Amino acid sequence: MRVAVVAGPDPGHAFPAIALSLLFRRAGDDPVLFTGSRWVSDARAAGLRAFPLGGLAPRPEDDDLDAGQRIHSRAAFVSTELLPDLERANVDLVVSDILTAGGGMAAERLGISWVELSPHPLYSPSKGLPPIGSGLAPGVGLRGMLRDTVMRALTARSIAQGRSQRAVARTGIGLPGPDPGPAARLIATIPALEVERPDWPKNAHVVGPLLWEPTEALLDVPDGDAPLVVVAPSTAFTGAEGMLEMALKGLDGSGVRVVASVLDGGPEVLPEWANAGLGRQDDLLRRADLVVCGGGHGMLAKALIHGVPVVTVPGGGDQWELANRAARQGSAVIVRPATAASIADAVTVVLSDPRYAQAAARAAADAHRVEDPVSVCHEVLARHAPRAGR
Repeated sequence: MRVAVVAGPDPGHAFPAIALSLLFRRAGDDPVLFTGSRWVSDARAAGLRAFPLGGLAPRPEDDDLDAGQRIHSRAAFVSTELLPDLERANVDLVVSDILTAGGGMAAERLGISWVELSPHPLYSPSKGLPPIGSGLAPGVGLRGMLRDTVMRALTARSIAQGRSQRAVARTGIGLPGPDPGPAARLIATIPALEVERPDWPKNAHVVGPLLWEPTEALLDVPDGDAPLVVVAPSTAFTGAEGMLEMALKGLDGSGVRVVASVLDGGPEVLPEWANAGLGRQDDLLRRADLVVCGGGHGMLAKALIHGVPVVTVPGGGDQWELANRAARQGSAVIVRPATAASIADAVTVVLSDPRYAQAAARAAADAHRVEDPVSVCHEVLARHAPRAGR
């Protein structure tokens, strides 16, 4: 199968796209990756055919304060930039990240099937859930159901506006206004972070986290046998600021060791009980007793599949939703507002109560109960005839 994988430059979306491309290659398929230019050389070093995805830079007419306009209008432009690349690659299938809808639009314009990649739980609205992002569990009883109904009504206007913006963007590039959606959805999370809903889409498949390490380097762990706390500041622009500095200040004198996993440098001066830098997170998590992170899906899922409990310091975006799901599952404590003292207190609570580690172990035990994303894509291709002339 010749497959194009399309994702933007954010690590939380580019890394899963790279991981999926590597799975395709190991299965004997022929993947080609289009992503942010920052990650192209790394993907090539991993053995992939990779190219910069055009159309990502803001245009003068773009309004980045309007999320719907940013996603849909720019997606149409990305599809136009990507179209000749896909034609040259002569692909059979496109897998497009949920925030990089231009990949799906380009596939439609070529008349080939496409699959949506969600590197997090399913965030589609549901008639059985409160709005995604609220962090709330489904309401219980009459009052709970009424609460959820009212909240869904309050968000319905924004959802309808997004659909209208998508339709305008689609017609502007010659596609029908109504969006038929992807042939399948890859939900790249673990069962512990997903929630039951009465209207689960038939074409949505939980396939487990798609994890890729951007380095082969290993970080040194401070000497000793004190509990090891891995601190991973958010890579998203909506992440809480200053988390690492607050954690180091709050944990000073607490008797723990700290390793901070960072993409772009770290503090120049560190105490002897701490280290920071870019290193393989899977290596650190095999030795960690606790993770402090922003609650972004990538690090949260990594921690839980290693059975490591979490202190979350959520910022914006979906971090509040995910932090609350992990807390309800029992493996996490949420810190908000974040201070040096509140982070240190949460670390003490989690390390002193074995129930958090036990819940994380349960999440890890269920993590394998997922489908194979490559098989899902093969099934999609088998169900759809190739385009004319192929």
